[in-house]
This record gives sequence, structure tokens and C-alpha cells, in this order.
Amino acid sequence: MATSGPGATNLVTGIATAYMDSIPIVAITCNVGVSLLGKDSFQEIDIAGITTPITKYSFIVKDVTKLADTIRRAFSIARKGRPGPVLVDITKDVTANKTEYIKKEPKMPQPDCSAFNEDDLKKAIQMIEKAKKPYIFVGGGAILSGASEVLKTFVEKTDAPVCDTLMGKGAYDGTSENYTGMLGMHGTKASNFGVSQCDLLIVVGARFSDRVTGNAKKFAHHAKILQIDIDPAEIDKNILTDASVTGDIKEVLIILNEKVEQQSHEEWKQQIEEYKEKHPLTYHPKGLTGPYIVEEIYRQTNGCLLYTSDAA
Repeated sequence: MATSGPGATNLVTGIATAYMDSIPIVAITCNVGVSLLGKDSFQEIDIAGITTPITKYSFIVKDVTKLADTIRRAFSIARKGRPGPVLVDITKDVTANKTEYIKKEPKMPQPDCSAFNEDDLKKAIQMIEKAKKPYIFVGGGAILSGASEVLKTFVEKTDAPVCDTLMGKGAYDGTSENYTGMLGMHGTKASNFGVSQCDLLIVVGARFSDRVTGNAKKFAHHAKILQIDIDPAEIDKNILTDASVTGDIKEVLIILNEKVEQQSHEEWKQQIEEYKEKHPLTYHPKGLTGPYIVEEIYRQTNGCLLYTSDAA
């Protein structure tokens, strides 16, 4: 919540961040009275116009009788489908006026399972069962969908290694032997080598950020790409796919878990395990610098360190 003018504009960075990360928030701001709108009044700002590109929807409430329904609708829109921010701008008149209020229980949006394309599902199943070296790439969509348990089953069913984005961390168990770490410029060598050599990349709720893909023309160039996402606008936006399924991540994975035959890829997983052992996400002691080097040398020499200096 924020006051008008500078208070409202201070929310812009947070709203933009929520929009990029698909986080459901409702930003409630105040504005000048209706009679002063559009007159460059003191602390007047068109916050709805400013945030239009970074919100799912923006409201301006000028009538107190419409306030309650607008607030309910805002929270519903923020959570429905791909989550995101919604702005409700309330004029000063509305904050001062009164109206009859009827309490209503909010309705939680339910995932729409009727939109699944059967042909898309069949093609996805065929690609998964045909793949010899599949890799699963998990994004924040799996978190937002609450798909952790069904994702675990899906990984077991496909018998594939798993990498993720920063937003996707926690959707899959980071201590599992199938897990290889983050993908991209801030990821592990095992994940990056694995994705560059897999023959099928199964993308679960990730948007192919440039921090992940690097040069898009060379990204996973040996692989067919299967993307699962709730937002059809994300399909083929940054990386061209060979197949896709549009829908709620959890609901799509439930169907795939039922229909995909149990897979086995021991040789492929062993290759990834060798990458993990050869390129661990640790620093070699000889390469350490900074204030912790002394502690490391002390530990490595079993306490035999006698003297050190700033130069050392």
C-alpha cells in the first residue's frame, strides 16, 4: 500500500520484479480526488498508466460502491493462471465516502484442465519415451504450481537428471543424486555440459532467461525441446521448441505420470555423475584467497601452521 504521487512511484520497482518473477501481489495506491484527476494536481500521478506494462491488470476506483468488488477481482486476477501483480488505484473521494458492505468469501481460482491439447500431450509422451539422454530443467512455475511431489514422481518415471533456475530452486530435492545444480552463467559445469549434450530437454515452468541460455542459437543445440508452461506467450518466445504443453504445471505432470512408461537411463546418468565428480561446485584449496585462506591452510596442515603475514 502507498500514498499518492511519490509513494505510488516508489512501488514501481517492486511491481516490476513481481511481474518478471510471476509473483501474485496486489498493490493498493491512493490518488487525488476525481475532480482533480488530469489537472497536474499536487502529488497526482497516473500510476495505472505507469504500471500498465508491468501488471496483469490496473484499476482506478472512482466510486465507493465498486471498491469491494474491485478488490476481490484484483486478488482473483493476481492468482489466476500465471500469477502476477495487479494495481488498484483509489481516489481520495472513495477513501472518504461510505457504502453498504456485504461480506463474501473469496473464491480461489482453480486450474483449468479443460484446455489441455490431447495431441500436445501425445507428442510429449512420445518424445519422452523415445529419448535416450533426457534432461529436466525446472523453473519457478513448478514452485508456483505446488508441483514438488508430482515433479519428484515425474523425475523417477523419466529417470533423468535435473537442473533448475534460481526461481525454481526448492521445487526438486537439491540433495537427490539426480540433481545437478543450476543451469546457465551462475550454474554448475555439470548442468551446462549435460544440457549441451542431452537429446531431449524437458522444460518445466521456466522462461529461458538470457542468464540461462547465453547464446540462444547454441543453447541445447543437440536436443529436442519440450516446454511445459501455463503461459502460452512463453512458448517459442526466447527459444524455439519442438513440442509444448500449455497448462498448469502440476496438472500436466499428473497426466504425464499416468501415461508415460517407466524409463531407464543408467548410462546417461552415469555420464552426468562423472561430470559432477570432475567439476564439483567447490574451490580447490590452492586457489583460495582472502581472509579464509589462513583457516584453510591451518585445517589442511592439521594445525601445524606456525606463522603467517599479510603478505602471505
